[in-house]
Amino acid sequence: MQSTKLTFWQMWNLSFGFFGVQIAYALQSANISRIFATLGADPHQLSFFWILPPLMGMIVQPLIGKYSDRTWCRMGRRKPYLLVGAIVAVLVMLLLPNAGSLNFSQRLILGLNGAMWFGLFSLIFLDTSINVAMQPFKMMVGDMVGENQKAQAYSIQSLLCNAGSLVGYLFPIFFTWIGIANTAPKGVIPPSVIWSFYCGAAILILCVLYTFAKVKEMPPAEYAAFHGITERAQAAPGSAQASKPGLLQLLLHAPKTFWTVGLVQFFCWAAFMYMWTYSNGAIAANCWGTTDPASEGYQAAGNWVGVVFAVQAVGSILWAIVLPKFKSLRLAYVVSLLIGAAGFVSVAFVHSQYLLFVSYFLIGAAWAAMLALPFTLLTNALSGGNMGSYLGLFNCTICLPQIVAAALGGVILRLVGGAQATMLVVAGVLLVAGSLAVGLVQVKKTKQ
Repeated sequence: MQSTKLTFWQMWNLSFGFFGVQIAYALQSANISRIFATLGADPHQLSFFWILPPLMGMIVQPLIGKYSDRTWCRMGRRKPYLLVGAIVAVLVMLLLPNAGSLNFSQRLILGLNGAMWFGLFSLIFLDTSINVAMQPFKMMVGDMVGENQKAQAYSIQSLLCNAGSLVGYLFPIFFTWIGIANTAPKGVIPPSVIWSFYCGAAILILCVLYTFAKVKEMPPAEYAAFHGITERAQAAPGSAQASKPGLLQLLLHAPKTFWTVGLVQFFCWAAFMYMWTYSNGAIAANCWGTTDPASEGYQAAGNWVGVVFAVQAVGSILWAIVLPKFKSLRLAYVVSLLIGAAGFVSVAFVHSQYLLFVSYFLIGAAWAAMLALPFTLLTNALSGGNMGSYLGLFNCTICLPQIVAAALGGVILRLVGGAQATMLVVAGVLLVAGSLAVGLVQVKKTKQ
């Protein structure tokens, strides 16, 4: 690979659209359990609403990676997928929070009323489209940044990601503060949440359009020279030069780093799935003393989830500054996950809404490492020929643990006594397991 240097602002523009995408992702992760609880879901059902979105991601992401590897057009290589994903995400963000206001039938089908079915399918499309818009940013860094700058480029992406999270998490409490209602009739999503999704959708499309306009992807010949590969390895499908290994073939020949980092990912993403699913119920019970989704206290706790998730984002931003100072990527990974584990476990024992700031600030260290280190480790172990395909397949190490965690969430909740706060302890244990798995990862030394 050539050592062409990018300026800070070139790397910034490369990932700026990630800011808007992450606002959408933050709104989803902080409010979905709140939305479905408001629509009438039982706490033991909550985790099941998270199964289908990552399942769709497992199907879609490898295909996006595979076909974008072979896409060469006037708009670019990854950018067409980025734009389509963003447009679909915006449309769904305008529909999802209105699920309780569309007068769906209250008749139960498989235990769900009409509003919950509408919300479920909206969630599937939202998560899928967010991932379609998100993955090209990771792929473009792999495509256009040299090995000696990838850690910096992914750190910038992590910074923008957490800044977007900060905005998305704070939207509901901001709109409540300026006077928009935070409560609504039973089964209806509060206006503060609805307006949060509307504003998030607007920012998402503007940020994506900025990156779309500012970034020019490499043409095939330049890309081949940059990565030290032949054009045949990345030619357009259908051409005489095209080399088109199938996804299964790529998986069978994946570097060891793919599997070892993937194991770490499994524990980490299962842990965060439980944070997103059970934080609202845990905080409502521990700090507001209620488990009733229709109560003012439960909705206030829903706003507070956004606040503590924002504190997590601040912790992640600050820890992302610290990460490059570690001489060992593995040590940075282990320390980050153990700090996050301590934060998760502490949530179950905190009954002050303000002390939760400490817990979620610590969790931010694990999140910062999860956003930057896996992709640095993996892309440094890959050649450029099938970068998108491998990153798409690697997304399965994000989706699969969420599916497993969601499928087992209700069972584990019963086993630990039914208190949603205890699921945060389970999340802490999972991060400890992830830190142990880091020992299996081999780090490729980059050229300076």
